[in-house]
Amino acid sequence: MIKTLCVFCGSSMGKGTAYAGSAEKLAEYLTFNNINLVYGGANVGLMRILADTMLASGGKVIGVMPKSLVEREVAHTGLTEMHIVEGMQERKALMADLSDAFIALPGAYGTLDELFEVLTWNQLGIIHKPIGLVNINGFFNSLLLMLDQAVEEKFLRPEHRNMLLVDDDFERLFHKLKTYRPVIAEKWIERLKEGKI
Repeated sequence: MIKTLCVFCGSSMGKGTAYAGSAEKLAEYLTFNNINLVYGGANVGLMRILADTMLASGGKVIGVMPKSLVEREVAHTGLTEMHIVEGMQERKALMADLSDAFIALPGAYGTLDELFEVLTWNQLGIIHKPIGLVNINGFFNSLLLMLDQAVEEKFLRPEHRNMLLVDDDFERLFHKLKTYRPVIAEKWIERLKEGKI
């Protein structure tokens, strides 16, 4: 059951109105379904749109931000809860602890860093939580092709590729998140001993 969702997204608005519009729709979906939001705590870009839309409709919004960013005055001051942490690794760990699932909206380095961190934690069995991408306007198409190429070239195992759930529709994506079952893959060392890799 997903009671709290962590969303990774850009500190910029992106080009055009589609990305901001999708952030608003996601916030409305979460509020309507009584799902709490965990995010990076910023008051800029898609992060602000997401938080403000949820707060305006009575949703619960939890921010997690390193002290250094708070000191640069990019923190949202109107959140339900704000956790101030020492650094980025502590931020990501706390966001993961507070959340039942993860979604990434479009963004850049920070968004991708957070996304791949939780994917890696799932791959290693550190966590077993569903992870989704909202593929607005095909934004993540090139990334998905890269992951498929990694499978083709035997750098990424198919079961680990399939941990990343993708859709451009919130309801379909949430259905995938809710029905996700962690894949417990064989340990690499066991496969190596058996001559499978």
